Amino acid sequence: MTSTERAVPYYCPFCGDEDLRPAEDGGWLCGACRRGFSVKFHGLSLPEESLG
Repeated sequence: MTSTERAVPYYCPFCGDEDLRPAEDGGWLCGACRRGFSVKFHGLSLPEESLG
């Protein structure tokens, strides 16, 4: 994923509604609760293997 692509959320993390619209700053705006938020992908986390 490049920095110009958006990670797409399926619901608002505050109210759970699905009425989400892209915001100009690269974030998202919830049409139900009117909150703005952004999504950032930090990478994958693999479980550590035990050496026992």
